Order: sequence, then C-alpha cells, then structure tokens
Amino acid sequence: MLNNIFRFDISILVFYTVCVKTSKTQSKQESQWQKTPIANLVRNTASGNYYARPRIKGKLIWKSLKTDGLSVAKLRLGDFLKEENHRAEVIQSAARGKMTFGDAVAIYKERLTGAQHLKPGAKLYRENTIEALLKSWPSLPNADVRKMSVNDCLQWASGFAKSYCPSFFNNTVGTLRQILEITIDAGARYGNPADQIKKVKVRQKLLKLPEHNQFLALVASVRNAGSGFSKHCGDLIEFFAYSGARKSEAARVYGCDCDFANGKITIKGDPETGTKNWEIRIVPMIPDVRRLLERIRSEKDEKEWLSNPVIGVQECQKAIDSACKKLGIARFTHHDLRHLFATRCIESGVDVPTVSRWLGHKDGGALAMKTYGHLRDLHSTTMAQKVIFSDPVASNVIALQLPQASLKNGLISPDNAEQTKAIAQAKAKYNYPWWASKNPLEVFWGQINEEVQLVPLEKYHHFAQQAMEREIFPDEFADRQALIDECLERIPKATLDKLTEKFIRKKTGVFLKEGALK
Repeated sequence: MLNNIFRFDISILVFYTVCVKTSKTQSKQESQWQKTPIANLVRNTASGNYYARPRIKGKLIWKSLKTDGLSVAKLRLGDFLKEENHRAEVIQSAARGKMTFGDAVAIYKERLTGAQHLKPGAKLYRENTIEALLKSWPSLPNADVRKMSVNDCLQWASGFAKSYCPSFFNNTVGTLRQILEITIDAGARYGNPADQIKKVKVRQKLLKLPEHNQFLALVASVRNAGSGFSKHCGDLIEFFAYSGARKSEAARVYGCDCDFANGKITIKGDPETGTKNWEIRIVPMIPDVRRLLERIRSEKDEKEWLSNPVIGVQECQKAIDSACKKLGIARFTHHDLRHLFATRCIESGVDVPTVSRWLGHKDGGALAMKTYGHLRDLHSTTMAQKVIFSDPVASNVIALQLPQASLKNGLISPDNAEQTKAIAQAKAKYNYPWWASKNPLEVFWGQINEEVQLVPLEKYHHFAQQAMEREIFPDEFADRQALIDECLERIPKATLDKLTEKFIRKKTGVFLKEGALK
C-alpha cells in the first residue's frame, strides 16, 4: 500500500515538472514570433524579418520572405502562396495519375530559378531550349504525360534536328529528359520516353586562323579604318590574341589587374559570377601583350589606368569582318582569337597542360588537346619536312658560307687556312667582340647580320632561342631576313639603340640596324 502511494506521488511530481518545462518552452517560442494582422504571416522579433507560415493540404510550411517591410512581405506572401498551392495541386494530380507536361515545365522552371550552381547565362540557355521545344511541339504543354510514348518523342526529334544545329538539339533533348524525370519522381509515369532519343554527333569546327603576316595586316587595317573607335578595336584584337582571354573577361581587365613587375595579368571576369568556371586565374605577360599594355598605360594618367578597363571597347566583330573582307582573309570571330593564342603557344613549344591552365580549363588539357591540337597550315607544312623514310640527313646543321674544307688522312687540309683568314677578317671589322658575349641578344643579332659563321652552331641556336623568347626550328635559319624582321618587332626601340651603338664596324663606320644585311 505504501509503495503504491509513493509511486503515485512520484507520478504527480513528474507530471507537473513536464508541464512547467513545456509551458516555459512554449512561452519562449511564442515570444520569438509575433503575429501580424495578415493571415499566414508572422514576424521574427530577433531579426525583424517576416515569414510565411501557411498550412497547405494539411502540411505546415515555413518560408522566410527576406524582408522586414510589411508591405513588401504582403506582396511576397501572395506570390509564395500561389506557387505552393500550384505545386500542391500538381503533386496531388500526379498522385492520382494525372499530370500535364506543362505542370512539369512549371516545376522545372522553378527549380531552374533556384539553382545556385548555374550562372545566369546557363539558365537563359535552358529557358531558350524550353521555348524552342514548346514551339516545335505545340500540343506538348497540355499533353498528359501518361500518354507520351517513345514514338512521339522520336517523331518530334526527327523534325527538330533538321531545324537546329547539333549542339542545340542535344541540349534541348537533355532539357526534355530532365522535365520528364520530374513526372517520374512525382509518380505520374514509370519510364522516360526521351531516353530513346539518340544525340547527334557534333562535328568539330574547322578553324581557319590567320597567319602571322595576315594577323598583323588585319590589325593595321582595323587601326587605320578611320572610325573613332578604330584604335581601341585594334587594341582589343591584339589583347584577345596575346592573352587568350574570353570576350567577357577581356572587357573586365583593369589596369590594376596588370602586374608588370611579376609579368602577370589577373583575369577576374564578371564581378558577381567570375569567369566561366567561377575562378580567378593568372596568365603570364608574353612580350607582345606587355608591349601592348605598356603603350596603353603610357597614354593614360595613373588614376585612369588603374580604375578603368584597359581596352576602350568591349567588342569589335564588325571591324574584324570589314578588315577580313578588305584583305581577303577568311572571317573569324572574337573567340577564334582565343584559338589563335592557344595554337601559337603550342606551336612555340608550350606544353598542352600549361596552355590549358592559361586558358582557364580544369580538365588537365583534354579539351585543349582536342580543340587546339591542330597546327596552322604554314607550321604544318614546315613540320612535314621532318618526316622522312630515306637515310636521315642532319637537320640541325647550317651550312657555313665559307670555302669548303676537306679532310685528308684525319688532318685538316691547307684549305682551312682560308677559313681561318675569313674569320679573322670578319672579327677585325668590329670594335666590340659580340661573338664572345654572354648576352644572347648580342650574339644572335651579331651573327644573324654576319655572313661568316663566328659562333658555334649549337651556341648560336641556343642563344637565338633565348633572344627571341621562343623555340626556333633549324629550318628557320635559312630565311635570315625573316628572323631579322621578327627580332626588330620583338626588341624595344631603346634596346635596339643601345645595341647598335656597340655594333659599329671599323672600316665602314655603319651600324647593324634596321635589319639590313651588310
């Protein structure tokens, strides 16, 4: 009897303790939320923001309206209730086995709007595929998804493929599949009939890029077109080709993004969405882009340079089209100049993974190899000369323009005396012994302008590549004037002036400058 009384007392104590704790918790929660005169609308006392709290189809839903203004909250509440009621009706219809394709499209668009991993451009592209899909299939919005068959999808695809390019066709098919997956998740149907549509193979674009001399002629033509923006258009074309930046990226490169001390350019892209892959990347300043940026910087004051875009225009397609037509060059686009940059890098000996990083690719070079693995016609023809099946001839030997020496019994014949004399006479013409210099530019500039070979071939080739800052193939030494012209384009005028002061000849008193072969 006493045990029963003791148990009863303990039960009363526990009951009152639980009631007190519950009442305290409820009062605390009620103090956090403040009721409003509007139904289904409450206010958080801590943050001041308004929340929607409706009960739809028996389910209580909480949703922040992200505002502390009552008038704005009322408008957003109405839109939210409309969307939730429509969603509930769709789900309820699907549960009964009734759902139209238009209902699924509405859910897909809602999910598309809230997709944080997609950029605005990607969302717009998906909306364009939906528009094209519904336009090409007029009866689709009101179609019962249960009755959609594989044959219906295949019949639509056969007609749609004739009107659109392969890439847009494939992406539209992808959108159709995603929408139909929503109907499967809702229980309106079992399988996806669009899975039977085979994607069309996208043919790789045949790039017809301008050769070096054509590119320089085109830039000059654009600059001299006479328009108020002609100079800026020329700058933009060069910046595309020398940096590999995308159109949207080049428009947002400011002077403060150019680090001349470390030879780097920071590509940030759009202020909100960044570059195409959401990342900031660093690209090196090759000599051509450095000269371009230094010239543009010299034309502006420091404040204007740092706080404004480097290039004065954001696009120049019309200027490119006019110049191509005038010069008889195959038309190309802004993005083709990005291809030109990548191709030039690969041709110059830069490895594909490095080029891929400069371009902002994240696949380790797979896309770069597929897209930029080709070579331009001129370079391809040059490389083809290296492919031989007969007895190989040393391709890294450059014939000296001297009397031919002959070997007799392992000793050099007396004819070698003529070579030694020719070398001595050539050296005697100069006040400065450039052939013994450690400066690659001095050695290369001196030898390229001298008919007598004063520098060993291996050393000459090595120093030539350092001076030109690129790989030089042995066959290129056959055209000495072309190398001289290219060197003049690469060397700043101040450097050339200092160089020519050293290279004065004793007898004639003339300089080795302006690319003349003396």
